[in-house]
Amino acid sequence: MTADFLVIGAGVAGLSFALRAARHGPVIVLTKGGAYESNTAWAQGGIASVLEETRRDPGDSVESHVADTLDAGAGLCREAAVRAIIGEGAAAIRDLTDHGVEFDRANSHFLLGREGGHSHRRILHARDTTGREIARALIETARQTPNLTLLEDHFVIDLITSGKLGAVAEDRVLGAYVLEKKTGEVRVFRSDRVILAAGGCGKVYLYTTNPDSATGDGVALGWRAGASVANMEFIQFHPTCFYNPGATGPEARSFLVSEAVRGEGGVLINAKGEDFTRKIDPRGSLAPRDIVARAIDRELKRTGAPCVYLDVTHKPKGFMEERFPYIHGTLLKFGLDCETQPIPVVPAAHYQCGGVLTDVNGKTTVRGLFAIGEVGCTGLHGANRLASNSLLEGNVVARRALDEMMRLYPPGKEVCNPPEIPEWEHGDVAEPDELVVIYHNWDEIRRLMWDYVSIVRTDNRLRRAASRLTNLKKEVRGFYWGHRVNSDILELRNLVSVASLIVECALRRKESRGLHFTLDHPETDERYRSDTVLRKF
Repeated sequence: MTADFLVIGAGVAGLSFALRAARHGPVIVLTKGGAYESNTAWAQGGIASVLEETRRDPGDSVESHVADTLDAGAGLCREAAVRAIIGEGAAAIRDLTDHGVEFDRANSHFLLGREGGHSHRRILHARDTTGREIARALIETARQTPNLTLLEDHFVIDLITSGKLGAVAEDRVLGAYVLEKKTGEVRVFRSDRVILAAGGCGKVYLYTTNPDSATGDGVALGWRAGASVANMEFIQFHPTCFYNPGATGPEARSFLVSEAVRGEGGVLINAKGEDFTRKIDPRGSLAPRDIVARAIDRELKRTGAPCVYLDVTHKPKGFMEERFPYIHGTLLKFGLDCETQPIPVVPAAHYQCGGVLTDVNGKTTVRGLFAIGEVGCTGLHGANRLASNSLLEGNVVARRALDEMMRLYPPGKEVCNPPEIPEWEHGDVAEPDELVVIYHNWDEIRRLMWDYVSIVRTDNRLRRAASRLTNLKKEVRGFYWGHRVNSDILELRNLVSVASLIVECALRRKESRGLHFTLDHPETDERYRSDTVLRKF
């Protein structure tokens, strides 16, 4: 199949790009599962933006939002990118509402929430399922848009580049080999303009708030295609994942209690009812996520307790059911009434602040390849993402990426004379016969990353992780080349690749900054005030 634009991923970034690109030529959007299996659809909190026409707090401003973002980023944000992305917040909200996103309002005004690290109320939301509402509107619009084809259950195996095909000219992207999961066949998708929008890598850790689809596919694809990767050591752990060890099923394991609950007055306490976060930061439960997650980790290790608690019992009866109906209802389903009982919570892997290295327009180091949303590293987040900036970045960078792509590679203009792309050859390989081996390696990667490369790290733990991952990569390479490809093998291949990139970046940063905290180098060191960039040579 051939298209002017090939988009990998169907979250807010991928679909925001695709809907605009369809005005200029045929667009194919690929997603490895269902259209709603994205980090966007799972996002509870909201989208941060200062809108002059709805601003209730006279002290708030775009400049204040910029300042909060820079503060949370711990000195590693690229200020120009922060100003560009935050400055286009109002345009992002207009774009989303034009596509049918219905944010909560009181009469004609948006209802605004507050989250950790924000100095003012500036979070637009749709109750506590904002991401689901954004996904609904964009998916429905995409399915009705001429020139746009959304293909579910299509897993991208690898990007095709001219360099891989032996061309001597400057390396550029030519398309992708894609596994059609329902048939098991591999097809060639041809495009000179490829957009990585495949989300994050939360499933590289044992405990995560992410859906099962978040296996780092976009970063792994970009890395194998030759794109530079940056700042993968900065993995954000959300402080408040519901602790429910006796329950089973994905929702029970990964249920997130939104930061917006703390923004509306929820307080983190220990088993004695003490607000322990105040001892760490005067902002208490509303400090940035890296600080709150480390405060919880410290409290758990100090007391030996399995969890801490998020207390909203002081709120008026009916408040949680009205403001956070999804959270309230889900907790009731698990036997907990949060209006009368504190919510047991623990940190869990939530968001990658690094990714495929890009400029503020999503342009990577490979010609024709762009990366947008969580998979890209624009410099907005620095060493720690400010809450609710991610949905904003996804839309803004998607729009900027299209503008840049139309300037550099307008459809109809030949960008290169590529070699012929060969069809995929399965070769003499067997069907996977012992899936237990694949699942064992999957579990081993996730557990070693949780034990050795989690909220608090040491050089020794990182070296242990690197050593074991080297062996696991060899084993996974054997699965990949020795068996017919399927989703399990492809996800395992991407997981081990991304885990290795996280560890390599963490080993290179000999300081503690933002989300990267190491006992061997507990202080911030200005010599490391720069991106950790990994390049393929």
